[in-house]
Amino acid sequence: MKSFSAIGFILSSVCAVLLAPRALTAQTAPAKLTFDVATIKPAAPLDRAKLAADMQAGKMPRIGPHLSADRAAYYYMPLKSLIAAAYKVKDFQVSGPDWLATDRFDVEATLPEGASKDDVPAMLQALLADRFKLVAHRETAEHKVLALIVGKGGPKLKQSTATPEPIDPNAPLKPGEMVFDGPDGPVRMTRNHDGSMTFNMGAKGTMTQKFDAQNQAVRIDSTMVTMAGFADTLSAILTQMGGRQVVDMTGLKGNYEVSVEIAFSDLMAMAHSEGFAPPPPPSGGAANSNAAPTASDPGGGTSIYQSVKQLGLELEERKAPIEQLVVDQVVKTPTEN
Repeated sequence: MKSFSAIGFILSSVCAVLLAPRALTAQTAPAKLTFDVATIKPAAPLDRAKLAADMQAGKMPRIGPHLSADRAAYYYMPLKSLIAAAYKVKDFQVSGPDWLATDRFDVEATLPEGASKDDVPAMLQALLADRFKLVAHRETAEHKVLALIVGKGGPKLKQSTATPEPIDPNAPLKPGEMVFDGPDGPVRMTRNHDGSMTFNMGAKGTMTQKFDAQNQAVRIDSTMVTMAGFADTLSAILTQMGGRQVVDMTGLKGNYEVSVEIAFSDLMAMAHSEGFAPPPPPSGGAANSNAAPTASDPGGGTSIYQSVKQLGLELEERKAPIEQLVVDQVVKTPTEN
């Protein structure tokens, strides 16, 4: 892509953070495990030109989660993502007011002596409870989902032969690189010369996204991805378009080379749902060809479904027990620092 656009930012953030599968396990914060000092401020509007310039210069942009031995920082993150990080779940597993996905904050905190990165989620839980009066509980209930299943003709997947290498989060950044903390460790993002962006997640594999202006689509090529991880990626995309969570029911084991294409029109639906783009103007007729697509119906014809079918897989409506973090109480304005 020629510039770090709003659509590119949405897709990058969603896919990079949510590609790797994580188990939803109960977390109980120790009674007195808190940050030494913490500040929370509403995030300033994102300067995408400066962000792109920083990446080209090899500087660490102030965006996303950044953890070190004595400090935790979260920049330009929706409250929903902060809650997900605190409870070790995915964004689409957090159920609460719509504004949780649009109100963004900057959080900077110092860790107490003797604490480690593993203690940060519990400390973030305590911080959100204190400053946002957050109260939440976990529940499992039957919900409509999209089951990722093997198609009638069998899978058309290529198994990965690449060997993943661990990421050194302290290695110097090269021009066009940045490192941020994903759910399962550091993620190194590289802005390539052809405009594509590569996300290296170490043992979880790599993902490269490239915008194709000629075909009006974005292509995502993944290596070393599991089917559970692929289902999470689809969930991240489809839930942003008003669709349902995707659950892996393929029964396929191992790691694969997986490529999908998503039309710009589908990305615009994501951008609109995130508040980055205005809704399309009405055409005045019964049918509006410019209307943003939704992805709740497997027969809806959105490009992501076509890409899945080309892999010899299908998305089928089913019901399944889904674990969610339900927000019972939260305030929009945090108490003062």
